[in-house]
Parts: sequence; C-alpha cells; structure tokens
Amino acid sequence: MIALRRIVSGVLICFAVGVVHAEVIAPDALIKNTVQEVIAIIKVDKDIQSGDQKKIIALVDAKVLPNFDFSRMTQLAVGKYWRTATPEQKQSLVTEFRNMLVRTYTKVFTVYRDQTVEVKPSKIATDDTEVTVKTVISKPGSQPILVDYEMKKADSGWKVYDISIDGVSMVMSYRGTFATQIQDSGIDGLIKTLSVKNVNAADVTLRKEVGK
Repeated sequence: MIALRRIVSGVLICFAVGVVHAEVIAPDALIKNTVQEVIAIIKVDKDIQSGDQKKIIALVDAKVLPNFDFSRMTQLAVGKYWRTATPEQKQSLVTEFRNMLVRTYTKVFTVYRDQTVEVKPSKIATDDTEVTVKTVISKPGSQPILVDYEMKKADSGWKVYDISIDGVSMVMSYRGTFATQIQDSGIDGLIKTLSVKNVNAADVTLRKEVGK
C-alpha cells in the first residue's frame, strides 16, 4: 500500500473547499478557485508556515472539512463491515475518521513549498451527480503527482468522497488497514484504535504548543 505520508504531505494540503455557496459551482471550478485561495493564505501567513496548530485547525475547519462527505468516505473505508455496525458504531467511526483527517491536515499544512496545482477542465452534463476532477501537482525538481478528486453532488453542493494519488485511492488504502483491525478486534476495536491515535496526536500537539 502506498505510504500515506506521501499522499498527505505532497497532495492533500493543496486541496481545500470553501464554505457552502448559495449557487452550486461546477466541481472543477470550485477546486481551482479554492486551491488558489488556500495557497494564497499559506504563502502570507507566517504562523501557519511555522506550525501554529490553532490557526491551522481553524483553516482546516473553515476551508476543507465542510465539503467532504465523511459518512460516505467512512462507509467506503470500512467496506462490508459497515453493514454490521450499529448506528452508534457508525457515528463513532465517522467521528474518528473525521478527526483522523483533521490530524493529517494539521501535520502537513506547513509543507507547502512552491508547488503548483493545475486543475483539468471536466466535462460535466447537467444531470451528472458524480464526477472525477483531475489535477496535477508539480514542484521544481520533482515528478508531477496526478491527483483525482471523486465528487458527488449533494443538495448543498459538490462533496468529495475520495482522493486518488497516481491512481491509488486514499479510501481504499484505509480499507485494507481497517479490515485487518476489524478482523482482529471487531468494530469496537477499530474505533478504539482510531480514538487512541487521535488522542495521542492531540497530546503531542499540546505538548509542542506548551513547549514553545
């Protein structure tokens, strides 16, 4: 399985979606506009560049998370085991999956170093409800990274439910790990594992903030 560090450090930082708009914007235009916005913020905000966790989390909450379909992402990542989970377990899985992505983003929002993002135009019919938006992330001296955003149209606009890096699905990468954990310790075991990792990550962040 592709190392998730490469996925998050090289790519995820470069995509963010703004708050819900009254008018539904085409998914490729939405990504292009908001990528430019987030990169502009990172370039001028020295606190974010230096790793200010509060400001990074605020940026993630405002620009990234509202437009991800965490329920669908979690369901896809858990796979066949989702059907056997109770409503309470499903809610806990979604919560911990969301927290995990928050943790991922807060780690990588300081790694932007002159990458450029090209968003390819998408052919979208008026009745399409799902689309793949293709982008290319380039950095001088490095191979371009192909990034596809799988998006579904909801009542409130287009939502991202998966990201593929060089043809490898992020959600499907988690599925293998999650399946192993569920087989070993059940759904509650997976929830506990994710919860512990999220809490430990938060503790490390807090200790770093106190130690400034």
